Amino acid sequence: MISLYREAIIKAEQKGLQWKQAAKDSRRDGTPRSSFFFIFLQDIIITMEYDHSTFISPLTWRYGSDEMKHIFSEEHKRKLLRRVWIALARAESKAGLVTEEQVMELEAHKDDIDIARASEIESEIHHDLMAEIRTYAEQCPIAGGIIHLGATSMDALDNADAVRFKEALSLTLDRLDTLITVLADKAEQYRNVPTMAFTHIQPAEITTIGYRIAQTLQDLLDDRDEAVSVLSSIKGKGMKGAVGTAASYTVLLKGTPVSAEDLEKMVMYELGIEAFPAATQTYSRKQDLRIIAVLSSIAATLHRFSLDLRILQSPSIGEFSEPFGKKQVGSSAMPFKRNPINSEKICSLSRIVESQYQAAWMNASTSILERTLDDSANRRIFIPEAFIAMDEMLLTELRIVRGMNIHSTATARLMADYGIFASTERLLMELGRRGADRQQMHEVIREESLAAWQSVQEGRGNPLKESLMGNSRIREFLSEDEIASLLDARDYTGDAALRTEMVIDRARKLVR
Repeated sequence: MISLYREAIIKAEQKGLQWKQAAKDSRRDGTPRSSFFFIFLQDIIITMEYDHSTFISPLTWRYGSDEMKHIFSEEHKRKLLRRVWIALARAESKAGLVTEEQVMELEAHKDDIDIARASEIESEIHHDLMAEIRTYAEQCPIAGGIIHLGATSMDALDNADAVRFKEALSLTLDRLDTLITVLADKAEQYRNVPTMAFTHIQPAEITTIGYRIAQTLQDLLDDRDEAVSVLSSIKGKGMKGAVGTAASYTVLLKGTPVSAEDLEKMVMYELGIEAFPAATQTYSRKQDLRIIAVLSSIAATLHRFSLDLRILQSPSIGEFSEPFGKKQVGSSAMPFKRNPINSEKICSLSRIVESQYQAAWMNASTSILERTLDDSANRRIFIPEAFIAMDEMLLTELRIVRGMNIHSTATARLMADYGIFASTERLLMELGRRGADRQQMHEVIREESLAAWQSVQEGRGNPLKESLMGNSRIREFLSEDEIASLLDARDYTGDAALRTEMVIDRARKLVR
C-alpha cells in the first residue's frame, strides 16, 4: 500500500509542477487548469486528476479571485488550524504545561502543510482533524504530544473558521468599497443629465442618470453598514471543550495560576478574535446565518442594478451598454449580437448566493442540544461558494461600471419621444396658475397626448409640442414661446441632482 501511495505522490508532484506553471500562464478566460487530489476508499488509494474530464466546480476555475479562493483553500485552512494549536500551546506554557522549546518547534513547522500525508493517515483513522494533528506531530518530535492538549475538534475548527470568515468578509468589504467609490464618481458625473424614468417598465417622468445610479449606491451603502456590523460581531467558539463547559481545561489547569477563562482569553487574543461567552460544542450557527444574510443582501442590490442595466441595454431603449471587447462574440448564430453577458452573469450568481440562506437557516435552527454533525458537510460547500460567487459578482460589477457606455443619442431620442409627455404636467400647473379651468385643460392635454402617443407608437415621431403650441384653447393663456419653454423636459428633474449629491456625500464620508 505504501509503495502505491509513494508512486502516486511522485506522479502527482510531477503533474503539480506542470499545473503550477500552467496556472501562472493561464488567462481569466476559462483556460483549463488541473489540480490533483487523493481519494482514499478504505485501503485503496486512487490518484484523481481533476481536469475537464470530470466535474470541477466553476467556482474553482472560472469564477472568483485567487485571493478569495486562497482564503477557502485547504492549505490555508490547515495553516489556520496550526495557528490555533500554537496559540493554545503558548497559553498552556503560561501554566507550565508546555515548554518554550515545544512552542518554538510548533512555530518552526507551522507552514509545513502536508495534505498528502494527512490524507494517508485519514484513510486509516477516518477523522480528518486527528489526521492533521498526527501529521503535525510527526513534524514536531518534541512538541507532538502536546498538540491539541485539552481541546475538542471544534475548538480548533470553529475558531479557525471565525478567522477565515473575517478574512473573507474583509476582502468582500474591500471590493464593495471600491465599487461604491466608482459608482459615486459615475453618479456625480451624470447627476445633472436628464433621462426618461420608467414605472411599470413604461416611460414616466424625467429623472437624471446620476439619480438613477444613486439608488444603487444608496442600497450598497446600507449593505456596507450591515457588512461592517457583521464583521465586527464575528466571534470564535473559544476554548470550551466538548460541550462548551471548559471542563477539560478546568481539570488540566488545576493547581496552575491560569484559569480556563484566562487560557481562552490568551488564545483568542493571539488569534485576533473574541470568543462567544457561551457555546456548545460549536459556536452558534446563527453567526453563519448572519454572514450569509449580508451576502444575500448585497447580492439583491447587485441583481437589481444588473437587471436594470440589462433592460437599459435593450435596443428599444439603448441608453446603456456594458464593455464589449473588440474581438468579443455576442452570439454563435447572430454575429451582430451584443448580449449583456456580464450583467446576466451577476443575476445568475446572485441566485446562488441567495439560495445558501436556506442551508444556513436550517443549520441554525436544527442544531440539536449541544451538537449534531449534519451541518458539517454543507458548511464546507455553501459558505465558500457564497463568498466566491459574491467575489466574482463584485469584480464583474466593478468592470461594468468602470467601462460602461452611456449613449447620449439614445437618451436624446427617449427624451424627444417621451419626455414631452412628462412635461405636460408642468404645462397644466402653469395653466391653472394663469386662471384656466384645470379640468378643461386636463382634457385638452389628454386628447392631444393620446394622438401624439399613437404617432410615436407608429414610428412617425412625436408631434405633441407643435399640437399643444397650436391649440387655441391653451393659447388663450400662454404664448407659443411660453408653451415651448414649459414643454422642454430637460430641466423637469425636480431636486434629483441635489438628492444625488446627498448620497454621494454619504459615500465619500464612509469610503475614503
